[in-house]
Amino acid sequence: MSNTPSRILPRHSIQVPPHPEWPSLTEAEKSALKASIRDLLGARKAVLVAHYYTDEDLQSLAEETGGYVADSLEMARFGTESDAETLVVCGVRFMGETAKILNPEKRVLMPDLRATCSLDEGCPAAAFTAFCDANPDHVVVVYANTSAEVKARADWVVTSSIALPIVKHLASQGQKILWAPDKHLGHYIERMTGAEMLLWDGACVVHEEFKSFALDRVRKLHPDAAVLVHPEAPDDIVDQADLVGSTTQLIKAVAELPNQEFIIATDAGIFWKMHQIAPHKTLIPAPTAGEGATCESCAHCPWMAMNALQSLEQALRNGDREILIDPAIRQRAVVPIQRMLDFARAHGIGQVRAF
Repeated sequence: MSNTPSRILPRHSIQVPPHPEWPSLTEAEKSALKASIRDLLGARKAVLVAHYYTDEDLQSLAEETGGYVADSLEMARFGTESDAETLVVCGVRFMGETAKILNPEKRVLMPDLRATCSLDEGCPAAAFTAFCDANPDHVVVVYANTSAEVKARADWVVTSSIALPIVKHLASQGQKILWAPDKHLGHYIERMTGAEMLLWDGACVVHEEFKSFALDRVRKLHPDAAVLVHPEAPDDIVDQADLVGSTTQLIKAVAELPNQEFIIATDAGIFWKMHQIAPHKTLIPAPTAGEGATCESCAHCPWMAMNALQSLEQALRNGDREILIDPAIRQRAVVPIQRMLDFARAHGIGQVRAF
């Protein structure tokens, strides 16, 4: 552990949208929309990539049409290996930007360009740049959940599955780390590595809502269940975990651990893939709600919910929801991303998974 406690900046305010209410679809309407989307994908020479946190209809459609369901970085890397001319990214905006950064020659569309992220929104580029400039003796390490402009100011971009070895490597060189934007993930890394870290005060609005006292109650009701926690969750949730890991690591744990029950502390969209690979396992959402709340677990990102069959079909039909990045920003942003990929390759880490 570092002898110097981490410093945390004041948080920038964000405005969380209400959950979008797309009209319910009948099975016939879903089938018609999916058929239209398939035709449009073919007409635009496009491939569909969806994040684990999106609606199960989108995840299944991506796999059925030769696309991909993954975390943000693997979504982008899949695009580099595809001969598709257009990438359609079902997720949040920074994922579309990452795809464009790594695939500048391809067109990148999203169902809804307003679909952002509390971590991204809570780390505005101008304020972040000023903070970095005020601390020039720190190596700047940013999480993938940031804008292209923030990535362009970073020395390293990391994902939740490779952040630990990279920060440990930097700490072994005596480097001081300026970390953004998720303070919970940053503090977890600091605890695990002993690095000296200056933390930006950002948080995921989904993971920050998990309730420790409620999780303890659920654990007592299911004493044989393994508790799986994403490191964006607060310390008092992480401390109750049997396993802490990225989305891919949590999915893998459900398939490989001997437990029959799992309590999952991350976005509920991940359940579709977990059920797909381990249909015989019981998955229990970790509680986010306090006493008297209307739902026991409301763990789903409102921005992710902007992705729907309807918005996807509109994006493909109109072709006007395109991710565009200033070439100078892209040229700078790709450098810290490539640095991470080179580190992974040099250290034999294998596939790098984001989120």
